[in-house]
Amino acid sequence: MADTAIALPGRTARRVRVTTSVVIVVAVALAVLVVPPLTQLDQQAVDLANKLAPPSLARPFGTDDVGRDLLLRCVYGLRVSLLVGLVAALTATVVGTAIGALAGALGGWADRIVMRVVDALSSIPHLLLGIFIVAMFRPGVWPVIISVALTHWISTARIVRAEVLSLRSRPFIDAAVSGGASRTRIVVRHLLPGVLPQAGLAAVLMVPHAMWHESALSFLGLGLPAHQASLGNLVQSARGSLLAGDWWPTLFPGLFLIIPTLALAGLAGAWRDRINPRRKSELML
Repeated sequence: MADTAIALPGRTARRVRVTTSVVIVVAVALAVLVVPPLTQLDQQAVDLANKLAPPSLARPFGTDDVGRDLLLRCVYGLRVSLLVGLVAALTATVVGTAIGALAGALGGWADRIVMRVVDALSSIPHLLLGIFIVAMFRPGVWPVIISVALTHWISTARIVRAEVLSLRSRPFIDAAVSGGASRTRIVVRHLLPGVLPQAGLAAVLMVPHAMWHESALSFLGLGLPAHQASLGNLVQSARGSLLAGDWWPTLFPGLFLIIPTLALAGLAGAWRDRINPRRKSELML
């Protein structure tokens, strides 16, 4: 009974955390999908007479340094940042899964070559490599997506390779080999379905990381064009206002970045505990 009494608060806390994360993610999805088509407002509309107006009932987030509605700008910025994060995470997951599965399935010298390349790329900081890639293109959405995708597939490749190596030692793989199945059939029919849950978890975990990466590039002036609303651009353009004592142009875009990414990380953590119950039981000991 005592063990049950101790375990219940932990389960309740996890349930509350997951429920809160789901509510936030649903609210974010509705905001980015529904608000822009319904409002039909121009998020680039300039109103110099009301520049840097503090939060009020008419404008809950206030206005920026040229009088644009900050709430609408944050919604549009979250829409762009979320799009970049989703597409980049999906692309990086596909690339990492393909490379990791190939290395684990082939083994031998092919596996060693692939992993040495992965180790070499891992030694370069992600942001530094991303800056180098983005600098070769004009500012825009797709250069940022390419930059994030090409710098974030490495962790997925390692996870998938480790999972493939674990699956290769299972009895059903030996049975398939003894039955005359080709290497391609074994990879497609047995290995890839086994690594998909781990690859999907890596993709979900990568979305908030990709959003932060995009925001960092935009904050440095190397990501999206300055006129295009993204959370990184909004924070970057609000630096002067913050030094002047106007806190709202920096606070609200920052919250729009922090809260959704924490919610996505919370859902990914719940998914991780679900597909890896051994790890959860070890943590509870």
